[in-house]
Amino acid sequence: MNIDLKNLTIEKVHNSLINGEYKVRDLVDAYLAIIKEKNERINAYIEIFDDIDDQIKKAEEKFENGTATIMTGIPMAIKDNILIKGKSATSASKILKGYVASYDSTVIENLKNHNAIFLGRTNMDEFAMGSSTETSAYGVTRNPLDEERVPGGSSGGSVAAVSMYGALVALGSETCGSIRQPSAFCGLVGLKPTYGAVSRFGLMAMGSSLDQIGPTAHTVSDAEIVYKTILSYDKNDSTSVKIEERKNRLKKDKKGIIGIPKAFLEGPGIDKKVLDSFWKTIELLKNDGYKVVNIDQPLTPYALAVYYILMPAESSTNLARFDGLRYGDQIKGDNLIDTYKFSRGKGFGIEVRRRMILGAYVLSHGYYDAYYNSALLIRDALTKEIEKAFEDVDFIATPTAPTLPFKLGEKLSDPVSMYLSDVFSAPANLSECPAIAIPTGKTEEGLPTSIQITAPKWCEENLFDIGKDIEKLV
Repeated sequence: MNIDLKNLTIEKVHNSLINGEYKVRDLVDAYLAIIKEKNERINAYIEIFDDIDDQIKKAEEKFENGTATIMTGIPMAIKDNILIKGKSATSASKILKGYVASYDSTVIENLKNHNAIFLGRTNMDEFAMGSSTETSAYGVTRNPLDEERVPGGSSGGSVAAVSMYGALVALGSETCGSIRQPSAFCGLVGLKPTYGAVSRFGLMAMGSSLDQIGPTAHTVSDAEIVYKTILSYDKNDSTSVKIEERKNRLKKDKKGIIGIPKAFLEGPGIDKKVLDSFWKTIELLKNDGYKVVNIDQPLTPYALAVYYILMPAESSTNLARFDGLRYGDQIKGDNLIDTYKFSRGKGFGIEVRRRMILGAYVLSHGYYDAYYNSALLIRDALTKEIEKAFEDVDFIATPTAPTLPFKLGEKLSDPVSMYLSDVFSAPANLSECPAIAIPTGKTEEGLPTSIQITAPKWCEENLFDIGKDIEKLV
């Protein structure tokens, strides 16, 4: 059966399955055919699961007995750091070779309740440390829109899977832009929810005060549906916020006020084509009835530096458990210290080792106050600055990433240049606010452009509203 995968949405699929236009088996087979054709080159998937037939059977039973929901039978890709019981999960690292998850992450449990179809686990930067999906132990992932360019990272495999039509939607995770930036590079929608909205239970931790799971999709509506499916309070996650405690701060007016930190956008390193697309989209929003104002955010330029102190510190602590004894592949030495050295030295890649050393340094005696505590203070001040801005505006708009998708290998040997990919992402992660990346078209070379919209905490609904408006305008 010929199914036009390029024009599918979750709602269209659901209606077609309800009406019997095709079955879950036909839909999944269409995606598997694309994976077979493209994945060897793109390398979006690390593994295609061997229980897909069983998943399909359960989903089709729901359609037959009338209990199917909007997510039943929807083919999904899952990032390799999100646990699925009985499946390998390695965070794209050699040190976790052979690890099989003993339980489901909460987001997976939520999706299983609806019988979504998990096609496989996707490639990523090792332990989510990277912005290009080039640090994986399983090789680089290529951008389906231009195979000589990166898909972004660290959720590059999930995003590439959707972009190449090897899944309808996917789950990624981000500590600083790891869903939004690759979504921008591959022409997709990517959502970073409010911190505490989606459970982190069963997500391999990188930076515990920053990590969040979210969807990537072709449309805002699809991202919204997946978000609402995985949204829940979870007693297993100490950072999960109870539903009744989530303050409703939605604005009544659909046409809100957009704040732009103009001075921040005038800094160096931002591609002219990125800015041109951004301002063009802002003009379209103004013509559609949105009010646009400049906002002063003097601390925002320091967000990236703060992030690259806090994240390595938290990462070095979280990854301490992977020592070849408690977790991880063991390479034995003559004594305990040598076993640690060999297991971690061979198991971790260069970028992971770099960040762990940096994190241990900023937490060490004599530097803790100078670096880590100072970063915490600035994070708090930055959060207050952003919250104050939201007293006057409904949204903050910037480009999603400062550059267009760059060439494979272009920045791999220059970590500082790579880290600058997160310059527009860091404020939302540090302030715990939700943010969404929306495609805004393509350059004359065919490279995708994207706008990022940030909203106050718990205002994802507002993000979906403005995101749908942008989709209609561009």
